[in-house]
Amino acid sequence: MATTQPEVPEWETPTSPPKKSIFRKPVALQSFSLSKEEPGEDATTVKRTFSDHLPHGFAACFGRSRKQILLSLLAFILLLILILGLGLGLGLSHKSKKAQNLPLPTNRGIFTGDLTFYSPGPGYGSCGYQNTSTESICAVSHLIFDAASTSSNSNNNPLCGKMIRITRYDATVGGNRSVDVEVVDRCVGCKATDLDLSLSMFTSLAEESQGRVVGSWAWLN
Repeated sequence: MATTQPEVPEWETPTSPPKKSIFRKPVALQSFSLSKEEPGEDATTVKRTFSDHLPHGFAACFGRSRKQILLSLLAFILLLILILGLGLGLGLSHKSKKAQNLPLPTNRGIFTGDLTFYSPGPGYGSCGYQNTSTESICAVSHLIFDAASTSSNSNNNPLCGKMIRITRYDATVGGNRSVDVEVVDRCVGCKATDLDLSLSMFTSLAEESQGRVVGSWAWLN
C-alpha cells in the first residue's frame, strides 16, 4: 500500500528564502583589563590605570588628589581677588590725587582764574535755582562740579549753595574789590579755577566792557 505524504497547507509552504535581519547582532562588550601583558616584555605585567588612557591634561588632573585640586583653585581665586583689589585701589588712589589738585571745598587754598559773566542772564542753573543777573551767584567749572557729584541728579550736588569769596585788585581804585557769591550752576566752558558770575557781581569787580578779568577766590566755611 503506497504511503501518501500529508498535504502541507498553502500558508505553511515556504515561498522564498528567509530575509536577513537588517539589525546587527549585539556586539559583546569587551572587558577592560587593568593589567596587560605586552609582547616582548618577558611576561612582565604592566599596570595600567584609568588615567593612562586619558589625554595628557586630564591625566595630570586625575593624578592629583582632591585636596590638591581644591588648594590650587583656592590659590587662583585669592590671586584673582588680589589683582582686582590692587587695580581698584590704584584707580581710587589716582582719582583721589586728581581730586586733591582740584579747587574743591576740601582744599582750603586760594585759587586764581578767569572771571566772566553770564550772557545772556543765568535763568535756571544746574542746581535747579532760577536766578537773575542782579543776584550774588556764580557757576563753577564743570570739572569740579562733576568731581563733587554724588548722584545723577545735579540738583543734589554738594557744591550747590556753597559760598565763595572773590577778590580782585583794581588799579583804578588802587585796592582790592571783593564779593561773596553762591554756587548755583555748572560752567561747561570754564577751566578748573575759572568762575562765571552774574553781571552785577562781575561789574562789582571790573568794568563790563572788559568781559574777562583775572581774580582770586576761596571757599567760605
